[in-house]
Amino acid sequence: MKHLYVCFPQGRNKAVTLSYDDGRIEDRKFVSILNQNGLKGTFHLNFGYLNGKDKGEEERYGKRVCEEEIAQLYQGHEVACHSLFHPTLTRCPGVFVAEQILSDRRGLEAIVGEPICGFSYPNGAVNQELKRILKDLGIVYGRVVGNTEDFDMPDDFMEWKATCHHNHHLLELTEQFLNKERNQHLNLFYVWGHSYEFSRDDNWELIEKFAEKIGGREDIWYATNLEIYQYMKAFQSLIFTADSSKVYNPSVQPVWLRVDEKLVEARPGVLTVLS
Repeated sequence: MKHLYVCFPQGRNKAVTLSYDDGRIEDRKFVSILNQNGLKGTFHLNFGYLNGKDKGEEERYGKRVCEEEIAQLYQGHEVACHSLFHPTLTRCPGVFVAEQILSDRRGLEAIVGEPICGFSYPNGAVNQELKRILKDLGIVYGRVVGNTEDFDMPDDFMEWKATCHHNHHLLELTEQFLNKERNQHLNLFYVWGHSYEFSRDDNWELIEKFAEKIGGREDIWYATNLEIYQYMKAFQSLIFTADSSKVYNPSVQPVWLRVDEKLVEARPGVLTVLS
């Protein structure tokens, strides 16, 4: 055995995910575009502003989706937290931060009927104390603002920076991503933004071109933020023998490995022979 690499599902080494904030009504059109092209997104919502409780911001940013449509609208995607009322949490006391996160979680979980453990930082503000509080409250990843302009996996999922905002060299980076041929690395193309920006900037054709260009490809894994986090944690939980000839997968999902030129599926709860 010369090389042993983790792969994305079915042996892929490329993945695409998107992360969009605030839940404005433009999400309806945006989700439709994603669905038509087989893409998956994560949508960070403020439970406290649902059902018309955000009158002060509607003139500037537009209306938000209503509570009754959330479960169906985002079906097949991920609903995640963005705090109850979108404060800059690094300026707030810990007890207030805890209430902002837990109330957002409880409200959104009651709507979608499943655990919610993803987050994006309101106004992009993050520090070590906030990350600690979020972990204590069951949040497993947090997305920051800004652009890496690369396709690397994050070093710290609690400070996860995307490849680019959709207004930041999106189509140029798409070409770079699609042209990557070396499989020594896992390549993740992560796009973030706010769907209302497409209406504001009159550039819906930008995300349509992106989705048509990058969607529907056999060599790409289309996943939510949480699915990527969970997959990488499943890989990290694998237990290898000292000579790397066998691996036990204690997680509940399969993990794919490339052993030299052979593709191997490490199935959950099973000891798998690698060589």
